[in-house]
Amino acid sequence: MAGIKRLVLDVLKPHEPDNVYFALKLSELPNVEGVNVSLAEIDQNTETLKVTIVGNNMNFNAIKEVIEDLGAAIHSVDEIVAGKVLVEAVKTEQD
Repeated sequence: MAGIKRLVLDVLKPHEPDNVYFALKLSELPNVEGVNVSLAEIDQNTETLKVTIVGNNMNFNAIKEVIEDLGAAIHSVDEIVAGKVLVEAVKTEQD
């Protein structure tokens, strides 16, 4: 089975730990090849992040566990790419 190759997550987290540490902890997971953390919104107590994780045969539950252990929560799973190759989204007329 080829498994998950890319996840795009909407994540809400407190200011601490900082985003560098957050990204590094996710990057330590088995089969994770890269992590991109973008700050989407910030308020007094929390930050909303767009987290993109790429790899090969990644374990969603392990990713979710690390995120939750860091005090954050997944608000939504905005994209999942699974299979043998990365499939890019194609724009349609409805987009």
